[in-house]
Amino acid sequence: MKNDPIRVGIVGAGDNTRAKHIPGLQAIEGVEIISVCNRGRKSSERAARQFGIPKVYDNWLELVEAPDTNAIVIGTWPDLHAPVTRAALEADKHVLCEARMAMNAKEAHEMLEAARKRPHLIAQVVPSPFTLRVDRVVKRLLADGYPGEVLAIDVQSRGAFLDREAPLTWRQDFNLSGLNVLSLGIWYEAVMRWVGEAIRVMAMGKTFVKMRTDPQTGTLRAVRVPEQIDVLAEMACGAQAHFGISAVQGLGGTDEVTLFGSEGTLRFAEGKLYGGRKGDPGLKEIEILPAEEGRWRVEEEFIRAIRGQEKITRTTFSDGVQYMEFTEAAARSMAEKRAVALPLGIVTF
Repeated sequence: MKNDPIRVGIVGAGDNTRAKHIPGLQAIEGVEIISVCNRGRKSSERAARQFGIPKVYDNWLELVEAPDTNAIVIGTWPDLHAPVTRAALEADKHVLCEARMAMNAKEAHEMLEAARKRPHLIAQVVPSPFTLRVDRVVKRLLADGYPGEVLAIDVQSRGAFLDREAPLTWRQDFNLSGLNVLSLGIWYEAVMRWVGEAIRVMAMGKTFVKMRTDPQTGTLRAVRVPEQIDVLAEMACGAQAHFGISAVQGLGGTDEVTLFGSEGTLRFAEGKLYGGRKGDPGLKEIEILPAEEGRWRVEEEFIRAIRGQEKITRTTFSDGVQYMEFTEAAARSMAEKRAVALPLGIVTF
């Protein structure tokens, strides 16, 4: 297995796939991208020409079932993540699935169950990239007791000013994104790496522009995905967390995560880590030494896992299920105006 060639098919050549996955895979010895299927023939052919991919398919299922590959990269919108994943696993192929993992928790559980039935195959979700650089250091500082007991967690992700005339995007299209709201699940995944999971969720969300123009049809469509969401979460570690995720807070400042402890504070912002303890005049930057500095290595981890050289850590399907359950719990809380306990199980909202 270590030296066997890995032949990859690409279903959905979106921005992240073109920027990260295809170049990253093509840079690894013994890996060849054989085929691509995008939303249409022309876009598939453009991707094939750009990256020297020899074969174009018009139908994603034909690509997945063809005998010319043994691994599938899914770079589509969330609406196809579950069906393509299940088909690829059933075809006895390894899967690298773009985040967000699925449309809802039920689909995520189905993906996990399909992967568990085929333990010889690698199933990986593209991880939240925001905190990769500092994850090891934050976990070490938490283990060493730098902040003491973590009491409160605050996550702020702010967008630009509201654009009432902009067309509908896939992130606002419930039929393509499902219960995913902005970057909520991605930030929760990052926090979960540090302190573990939530056990109870309350949420409020707001959509400011109720109708937007579908660029494909030119017709107005209802916007069902919030443009701002605030989530309160009780964490299993005992902390209370607040996630403020917005697409309308123009000039609101940088995205950041702050851990407030009984003895100190840690803050992540703009790729850097800051800290301070009782008695300090303020926060100061914490040096990230090369030995502890994390980096994007998604494609490398996927291939090394296929070759039996390491195990998937960023991100497992099990972790993906947890952030999809959190996302769905927030949706249920908004709709039902109540706190929602986690884990949910597989019955979807």
